[in-house]
Amino acid sequence: VGEGPGPRSLETGAHLAQGGVWDSRRTERGLNRSYRGTFRSPRPSPKSGQADGTGEESLHLDIQKLREKKDMLDEEISQLISEGYRVDELEDHIAQLHEYNDIKDVGQMLLGKLAVIRGVTTKELYPEFGLDMND
Repeated sequence: VGEGPGPRSLETGAHLAQGGVWDSRRTERGLNRSYRGTFRSPRPSPKSGQADGTGEESLHLDIQKLREKKDMLDEEISQLISEGYRVDELEDHIAQLHEYNDIKDVGQMLLGKLAVIRGVTTKELYPEFGLDMND
């Protein structure tokens, strides 16, 4: 009995007295929704936890973690530079990797279309084109 409205109460509107959220009136599009209550966001309020200072402490902790991460990345950059790597060389390498991945994606798409046309799997086409499964 206390488990919520049954199917008949949805048709008659009796569920509204029990706190239901559907209005029983029909519109051209179907049921008209009617919300009974204030909106509660799933995200915590920016003020929650700040009354006792924990919000500010959390921000300071986040800032400290970001500074530590920046320092760690700066160390990695310095190490790579000392090993002879140059930023422009790394940027060029990254650009080439992007181009390679784009070309590989097109190849995979073409293999997929050919496999559909032939009624086979792409895996079955790999040997025909000299491809390794790890490619």
